[in-house]
Amino acid sequence: MTAGATSAAALRRRTLLALLAAGISAALPRPAIADLVRMLPQIKPSIVAVGTYQRTRSPAFRFLGTGFAVGDGRLVATNAHVVPESIASEQMEMLVVVSPGEEQTGKVHPVERVASDRGHDIALLRLQGGGVLPPLPLASGEQRVQEGQSVAFTGFPIGNVLGMTPVTHRGIVSAITPIGIPQANARDLNPALVRRLSGEVFRVYQLDATSYPGNSGSPLFDPETGEVIGVMNMVFVKSTKESVLTDPSGISYAIPVEHLRKLLAGAR
Repeated sequence: MTAGATSAAALRRRTLLALLAAGISAALPRPAIADLVRMLPQIKPSIVAVGTYQRTRSPAFRFLGTGFAVGDGRLVATNAHVVPESIASEQMEMLVVVSPGEEQTGKVHPVERVASDRGHDIALLRLQGGGVLPPLPLASGEQRVQEGQSVAFTGFPIGNVLGMTPVTHRGIVSAITPIGIPQANARDLNPALVRRLSGEVFRVYQLDATSYPGNSGSPLFDPETGEVIGVMNMVFVKSTKESVLTDPSGISYAIPVEHLRKLLAGAR
């Protein structure tokens, strides 16, 4: 074989390998971490801490859970169990959300509860005084959440102990499972579980991710699009899903966003 033929053959091999590599690269999904890095600056301004504020108290702000702006930016979604049933108004206590600010402080926004779905543990708060936050987009009804897909959530896992800085965790949807399951022994039943088993099937997202009580109300979102696909939940789900366990597990759960969409539609 001549030197020219050898060179031409080598060129064809290099070209074929380059085309093959390009095809494989195009077929692979984009790295989830890169998507998350790109998306977080759009997510974090919408995250708020939910709690009560009383100027004469120390500390003045009492943290209760996480929330996030939705709709027109004047509404905040969170878990229903995060919002207190009553406020000591005679002691100048207010229901508020705190949005992240400079120097680990944050801006306080008075809010009022405008809608609540106790059955799915979802609540909506409305900002008072003309306040507006950048809302997060909610996934449409056509978008199907699948087991194994990458997810992330942002909130305040241990409250405001480390300052008003939202923290992000990532993981996957490990299962889509009923919130209540039959127990082997009647002693393992509690009133909440009985209600769940007697009603319609209510499925939640079980996550392979680490969350903490302060994450209740955090948005569970698609790292690639930033669309919210669920609302993180700790207390409500575990009271039925893990009622038989003496010690709570490290498993995390989220309420599907379809229940938030329904509540939001009724509140407008």
